[in-house]
Amino acid sequence: MLLRINHSGLSFDDYLHLLPKDLLDELTLLADSFKGMRFVHANSTVSGGGVAEILQSLVPLMNSLGVQTERLVVSPDDPEFFQVTKRIHNLLQGAQGSLSEQESEVYYRCVGEVAKEIDSRGLEADVWFFHDPQLLPMASLMPKRNGEVRFWVCHIDLTAPNAGVLQELTPLTQHFDGLAFSLPEFVPSAINGHPPHYITPPSIDPLTDKNRPMEKEEALGIVAAMGLDPNRPLVTQVSRFDYWKDPWGVMDAYRWARKSVPGIQLALLGLSQAADDPEALGVLHSVKDYASGDPDIHAFFYPDDLPDSIDRIVNAFQTASVAVLQKSTREGFGLTVSEAMWKGQPVIGGNVGGIKTQIEDGVNGFLVSTPEECGERIVHLIRDESLRLQMGDAARESVRQRFLLPRLAVDYLRAAQSLIAGQANGQMHRLNGQRLGAFEALEQMNFGSNPTKSVKGSPYFSQHIDIQ
Repeated sequence: MLLRINHSGLSFDDYLHLLPKDLLDELTLLADSFKGMRFVHANSTVSGGGVAEILQSLVPLMNSLGVQTERLVVSPDDPEFFQVTKRIHNLLQGAQGSLSEQESEVYYRCVGEVAKEIDSRGLEADVWFFHDPQLLPMASLMPKRNGEVRFWVCHIDLTAPNAGVLQELTPLTQHFDGLAFSLPEFVPSAINGHPPHYITPPSIDPLTDKNRPMEKEEALGIVAAMGLDPNRPLVTQVSRFDYWKDPWGVMDAYRWARKSVPGIQLALLGLSQAADDPEALGVLHSVKDYASGDPDIHAFFYPDDLPDSIDRIVNAFQTASVAVLQKSTREGFGLTVSEAMWKGQPVIGGNVGGIKTQIEDGVNGFLVSTPEECGERIVHLIRDESLRLQMGDAARESVRQRFLLPRLAVDYLRAAQSLIAGQANGQMHRLNGQRLGAFEALEQMNFGSNPTKSVKGSPYFSQHIDIQ
């Protein structure tokens, strides 16, 4: 099943006061060059999880800039599909095992049905973005029209993948024109430069309810409505209930810190809306067992009967906490890190993956490898308010410079520009409804006689989408 999702209400002008002028000027120029072309982003969930969140904001931003951008959500009818793709996700991040013949059959059959539906509906784009392993087979199964450019965007941590599964799936990348990864170390060596790849750390939208400024008193009121004591120190981790987020290590760190700071509370905020994460409930049960009935460990999962929206609840907990954690053992990026940093919180994060990209240890947060280290840093931040505020200011500024939505849009357009320039060898490209040779298309898009020149600069790139 395909869902065509509409996003609206976001304006480029709303970001003008938040970012450096040179970045905003570049975004405007790039967007002008792509007017008349159509971008489509496909992912597997309407809401829940970082990919959906990014796309919900990027699609309307791009449309407000005049770049026609749409979003498709792929939701196969077979309920086994997400069980299989969650297993693929875990294997690619290093879990042991292999895909069975039955799992492979479900995977390719479901994606093939979606590819057939896209083709039969005549859905076209100048630039396609297919997100994450759920849609990795798409380019090999969907007929390609003249002039199309296809990206596969990988949001997961591939630093230590299951070698057998990676070897099995890597040939699928060769059917794409370009690939995007969150960090250089996530690029498999087997890619070896073909197809071209781009390094594209995600970003947060500072204008959503989750990231807008919230007064401390309002935040404490929401925390109290969720059953916690607003007068006692609060430590929070916001993440899915997922093996790689290490909620057990978070509880160990809390217990270590409690020896020095009696009365602290721990919130594990995993309010779930993601259809592609069928393992979350099992992890939640394990977490509750490990909590051993401690009344100061609060695990939140079910999104029903909440005193406010999920976004505002996340905002409140990140704002009200004396320490925010993201103690992952694998992490493609970790949007929750930048979310908390944007609120002036120095995050204590696992020394892995995309967290290392966001946190400069000892400057705008702390990187840790063990529960004991994490517990020590919790105590440090609670006892030294001056340090916490100083690091929090540095955290917010680093996000402003590097991880807000318009920067992602610039990188996204640079990547598309780069691929189109790279294909300027007589292939056909569509512009304003016409079929043009590649050099003519580039000329009309104001890329000039040396179309590759303008793609030099930031190594980052990203993706967008459309939702309602």
